[in-house]
Amino acid sequence: MTAYAIYPSLVDRTVFITGGADGIGSAMVEQFARQGSRVAFVDINVGAAHATIGRCVDADVTHAPLFFEVDLLDIEALRAACARAVAELGGVSVLVNNAASDDRHDWRDMTPEYFDNRINTNLRHYVFAIQALAPQMMDAGMGSIINIGSSSYMMQEDMFPGYAIAKSAVEGITRTMARTFGPYGVRVNTVLPGWVPTERQLTKWWTPEGEAATMRDQAIKRRITPDEFAQMVLFLAADDGAACTAQHYLVDGGRL
Repeated sequence: MTAYAIYPSLVDRTVFITGGADGIGSAMVEQFARQGSRVAFVDINVGAAHATIGRCVDADVTHAPLFFEVDLLDIEALRAACARAVAELGGVSVLVNNAASDDRHDWRDMTPEYFDNRINTNLRHYVFAIQALAPQMMDAGMGSIINIGSSSYMMQEDMFPGYAIAKSAVEGITRTMARTFGPYGVRVNTVLPGWVPTERQLTKWWTPEGEAATMRDQAIKRRITPDEFAQMVLFLAADDGAACTAQHYLVDGGRL
């Protein structure tokens, strides 16, 4: 495994991650655990969640991640998981809003109900996770909220308009909340991946033609890994990123 930076400030820091069972979310759970952080994460994919925990245990991390099965369309269940994480691990200092679904769909076929589902799946829970966990960060006078966005809307990709609209709104959450929480020492940033070849992407969407187009447009002519993406999130969560807020950071190999 690549020898990434170690952040002393992340040792024993409590981190809450949404959508941590697989893909980029799983990489973030594992990378935080390797830093010695106390990680709680939520997801609906129970099997993948336990596999993620198993990899962390096999790596002999100090604190095995804590998993809660939560459908993030259920805000009360999300609130309950946030409360349990605080009760079992201590005050949360880092929130990573990650869970999302980039299912392809055509704008002609969207119903009001499907549009609402895309917003609720990809955006709404960000707000309510912040609402649940930011007050304790404010009381502590420190904290880092990291919202995972997507570069897709910046590239004007049109295969998932509901997803792209929701992801563009993540920028609004970050900019607004950074101003709100800044006086309390709480930072808010967005990290946006390019096309990262997670298992989901490779299984459902990845094609030779798509990869060729990605390599053509990227400055770095190789695939970007989930672990590499996680390194930017670690930096922003650590005290090393203490002067960074209200910003967005692309981890896309220089595609944009």
